[in-house]
Amino acid sequence: MKKFTLSFIFIALSLLSLNAGNIVLRGTYQGENLYVKNPFAPSGVGYCIYEVTVNGMTTTDEINSSAFEIDLSVYGFQKGDELVVNIKYKDGCKPKVLNPEVLNPIASFEIKDIKIKDNELVWSTINESGSLPFIIEQFRWNKWVKVGEVKGKGKPTLNTYKAPLRLHSGENKFRIKQVDYRKKPRYSQEVITISTKPEVTFSPERVDDVITFSAPTMYEIYDAYGGIVFKGYGDKVKVGGLEKGKYYINYDNKMGRFTKK
Repeated sequence: MKKFTLSFIFIALSLLSLNAGNIVLRGTYQGENLYVKNPFAPSGVGYCIYEVTVNGMTTTDEINSSAFEIDLSVYGFQKGDELVVNIKYKDGCKPKVLNPEVLNPIASFEIKDIKIKDNELVWSTINESGSLPFIIEQFRWNKWVKVGEVKGKGKPTLNTYKAPLRLHSGENKFRIKQVDYRKKPRYSQEVITISTKPEVTFSPERVDDVITFSAPTMYEIYDAYGGIVFKGYGDKVKVGGLEKGKYYINYDNKMGRFTKK
């Protein structure tokens, strides 16, 4: 009985040692494989990794070597399909995935159609390869300004989207972009519409407490050093807490300035 108990304890400890840790990689299939550095097990017998699964399926890759490739092409994935790669390894060692970034989504969308309709930006895409946010930008005040964001569906098939817009007076110009882990933005073409809204004005130019706009508008207020102090949307903005001095204000499609008394 004692011998059986000792044997059971030995087996249990061996299993605990075997199931020491795992590396879990989550991402999307981008058409590239993973490469893994696999050290020897601390016992000197065999290698550190003892199992690799992809979306719960055990791989048939040759993992009994100091470096090996996880071949993702054999599963029939499409670009943008979600992946979970689980690498299980023994106690006392730690493998290393050499290129985990290949599971990150990339900005690869192609625009099939983009237009402005009923104060909305409407667009459709193909060839997305992972879910990334679409950032909607409007050209205001001699620069591109973020005015919205929509989560991408991430599929290579046809995807459709829409987002509400706030038009300023005169010509309005919009575009969308995505930025992936490489920090390189991908842009759509620009779309333009002409608004018949009347121009917005503000008052007073020497102010104690509140600036009032003639109609609701996006606005930005900067100090004399170019630091932004307020931004938002509305028909008024309280500036009573500002220090005395000159400030710059962007509103509608214009730029101006005022003095805080």
